[in-house]
Amino acid sequence: MTQRGKGDSLAKGYISELWDFTRVSIAQNNLQELKEIWDQWNNEVRQLFYSNYGDLPYLLDVKVDKHLFRALAQFWNPAYSCFTFGKVDLVPTIEEYVALLRCSRIHVDRIYSKAVNVPTFLRKLMNITGMSEQWVTAWIKQKGDSRCIPWKTLKDLILAHPDVRKRVDVLALSIYGLVVFPKTLGHVD
Repeated sequence: MTQRGKGDSLAKGYISELWDFTRVSIAQNNLQELKEIWDQWNNEVRQLFYSNYGDLPYLLDVKVDKHLFRALAQFWNPAYSCFTFGKVDLVPTIEEYVALLRCSRIHVDRIYSKAVNVPTFLRKLMNITGMSEQWVTAWIKQKGDSRCIPWKTLKDLILAHPDVRKRVDVLALSIYGLVVFPKTLGHVD
């Protein structure tokens, strides 16, 4: 049964429709440098990463199935944030996404929550990188409607930062920004 039939969260009069044709253009960040950094780290640094961020590095090995991506995009209903197949709405579970992505090493027994008070992009970057406000401000760029920082800047910081914990944090930020939530190629927002 669709959400419309059971009770709708959309504004009255709004009609959610899927397009007859969906054009998908797939561009992906080059992850080779991220993989090389990961491969250079010893077991101690990797264990620190795993204890703080779980299995995130496994995403570096996930191959994008362009045909699957196009098929999923065709049935994605942005109004409801779910897939709509005829009169059936589908919201895949974490386990189903893991199967679709062929990423069997991801732990599905983790709980994720949203922060109540979210700091600004500038403050987040200062906290994650351990760098000064002046340094962060100098590297923030405006790309379209987002503020972001170039991957090259983060890569240089990972390679040179004296604090191993900060290197781990910046690599995690880079994976999230370039792999999980990419918006602007070569940049993290």
